[in-house]
Amino acid sequence: MAVDRINVEVAYALPERQLLIPLALPLGSTADQAISASGIADQFPDIDLAQQTIGIFGAVCTRDKVLADGDRVEIYRPLRKNPMEARRERVQK
Repeated sequence: MAVDRINVEVAYALPERQLLIPLALPLGSTADQAISASGIADQFPDIDLAQQTIGIFGAVCTRDKVLADGDRVEIYRPLRKNPMEARRERVQK
């Protein structure tokens, strides 16, 4: 039996809300196709896919990355503050 579909997830998180959308897509689907198929932009209208970085399990990738079964496509929010600076501020408090 040939496997012609893959199971993937698309993830996006805000501090107050996270969403993980499971999908079954045709073999050879890209990260961009998974994001489109997920409808996540309808759930989070502030997502600007032209500007935001994406990755698979924490490793940054391009939108044309061909997905493997079990991949999780993550849409990353831009950092509001440098993490090292934020840590210094917490220590100073």
